[in-house]
Amino acid sequence: MAVLKIHSHPGYYPQFSEVDDESDLELFKALHSWCDDGLPHGSAVMLPGGAMFGRLISGSGDFTPLDRISVVGDDILIFEHLEGHQAELDEVQLRTRQTFGDRTSLLLAGLTVAIIGCSGTGSWVIEQLARLGVGRLILIDPKIAEARNLNRIIGIDGEDVKHNEPKVFALKKHIEAMGTGTQVIAHHGDIFDEVIARQLAGADVIFGCMDSVEGRAWLNRIAAFYLVPYFDLGVRLDADGDGGISTVCGNVNYILPDGSSLMSRGCISSDALRAETLRRKHPEQYELELQDGYIKGVKVESPAVVSINGFCAAMAVNELLARLHPYRSSSNREHRRQQFDLKNGFWNQLDDSEPCPLLSRLAGRGDMKPFLDAVSDA
Repeated sequence: MAVLKIHSHPGYYPQFSEVDDESDLELFKALHSWCDDGLPHGSAVMLPGGAMFGRLISGSGDFTPLDRISVVGDDILIFEHLEGHQAELDEVQLRTRQTFGDRTSLLLAGLTVAIIGCSGTGSWVIEQLARLGVGRLILIDPKIAEARNLNRIIGIDGEDVKHNEPKVFALKKHIEAMGTGTQVIAHHGDIFDEVIARQLAGADVIFGCMDSVEGRAWLNRIAAFYLVPYFDLGVRLDADGDGGISTVCGNVNYILPDGSSLMSRGCISSDALRAETLRRKHPEQYELELQDGYIKGVKVESPAVVSINGFCAAMAVNELLARLHPYRSSSNREHRRQQFDLKNGFWNQLDDSEPCPLLSRLAGRGDMKPFLDAVSDA
């Protein structure tokens, strides 16, 4: 772990001063002698308007400017190092710039956004982010394109199904053909693979588009450990298969790393989490407990309709835009938990709960062994 020193420049002086240089060298020389691990520490300055800039200090006393500082709150603030690379805008994003201006458009172009789950809601999120001009997308999904996906996954076609194309590779091809300039990193694999999961540590934003309770809990943990804002999407459609529909609803949860969690909000339960984990790691034991009535069965498949998935995805992407470019008449704090019910025609903002007693204390913990402080018995 690293020590970060933060101080202010009340006079708006937009760079480190000679006094800063001297004090940083003195302080961090002592810190490096205590830690003796060779890893850098950080120093940052906050200006009266809230803008920040910073640098790393090595054991030898070298200064390296930070490319970016992200402040993850109800508003997502990102401050770029002025001398670093900055994306260029072109005519592709003209209409987006007309709405949000050059600053937010440039911010989108510099973002790395991870989408986990590239099916119904995930493909809609991917489509919108790419057309908004997000600079880089990380796609993670372990499945291949199937005929039953054609009714709801944006960006795959019959040829992808015919050739058993992994969903992430089909969507990568689709995005690159758009011509928006969005880069795509595609991982055909599982989020529980540590190598893949670690890719999320460097993302600016995470969208979780998974039905799995275990997967959603894992993403919540990654977001807390690595201080990444996390949008969790969920759609529920209950139908009898003969045209009768009893439930058409969905949720978008915005999760702060040191705030409440999906568990503390009651969105997922410990019993469901245990059942899914047992089914994945120890299927034989899962079947025994299921037969003996100790656990409820894990729901493997549910109905899905493209228009409902698209509705929920648009709600989530607009939630990201509102936090990057605050435009609401009310505070973003009031919109951490949003719910819609298309059967009964309502849209609610639910109250948030207290910080999660399990995860909030681990916010920003970063790399450690075991990974995410999770002991595996697999």
